[in-house]
Amino acid sequence: MNTPVYLLLFLVNTFPFVKLTDNQSVNVPRKIDYNLSAPDRVYVLPPALFEISGITEVDASTLACVQDENGIVFFHDINKNQTTRYIVFGSQGDYEDLARVDNTLYVLRSDEVLAEISNFKSDNFKREAYSTDIPGRNVEGLCYDRNNDWLLIAAKEISEDKSVDKDKRLIYGFDLVTKKLKKDPVISIDLQEIKRFVLENNIKVPMKSKKKGGKEEPDIKLQISAFGINPITNSLFVISGRERLILVLNKLGNIEYIERLSPDLFPQPEGITFIRNGDMFISNEGRNELATILRFNYKPVSKK
Repeated sequence: MNTPVYLLLFLVNTFPFVKLTDNQSVNVPRKIDYNLSAPDRVYVLPPALFEISGITEVDASTLACVQDENGIVFFHDINKNQTTRYIVFGSQGDYEDLARVDNTLYVLRSDEVLAEISNFKSDNFKREAYSTDIPGRNVEGLCYDRNNDWLLIAAKEISEDKSVDKDKRLIYGFDLVTKKLKKDPVISIDLQEIKRFVLENNIKVPMKSKKKGGKEEPDIKLQISAFGINPITNSLFVISGRERLILVLNKLGNIEYIERLSPDLFPQPEGITFIRNGDMFISNEGRNELATILRFNYKPVSKK
């Protein structure tokens, strides 16, 4: 069955990450708009951000950062490479990511609690908290989807009561009006498609033998630690921190790029964000050295 052109356009514009059926989607690998082996700038962060776990853009010169032990948001000036302000919004907890929506910040805790910090630029900011009740464990991924005006949230591990989805990584939408999680996932990432893409495009990743013999297969778990949407291309960039893997999905939800990140540059990638001109920032928790944020300037390449 051929899908009418007007319906395709409706689907793309209304649901930018919908996966089309009837063989409409084709994985066509392409070059990426960033050189992930050569950051344009490396920001070494202060000791207070040693365990940085999430970042989001505030404006063209400021990133908001959170670390995974204390309820504190740090504001880092990327021109001066210094932290200029911080706000305390909560007590100790396992804070994993944050996202900005206009004058409001949302901070995600691993136990599915979402803190809302409204009017965050003022000393008189207000705080509310919501339970997302997302299926899964260790909730770590959060970003704002401007096209649909909702937050995207993902768990690192699939819930035991969702065993049918053990080969899927599900991303849910959090409605900013009702403050409720949408019942069904808005994005579904298939692990088997990732493995097939890796093999077809000769991407170097760890391999493992199948339990019952036969050929080796990619050893990929895709435990989502962060994701963000490129404001220029609307592509979704997904990071699996422990595997140091970055996955890019296009507007139709198809895989268009996968790369394993260098352990020298990315000892533990935990956060990702973009500023409006498309420049990308990826944060790394500290290990033997201080934590860092790497900047990759947007350099569009030919899609041929």
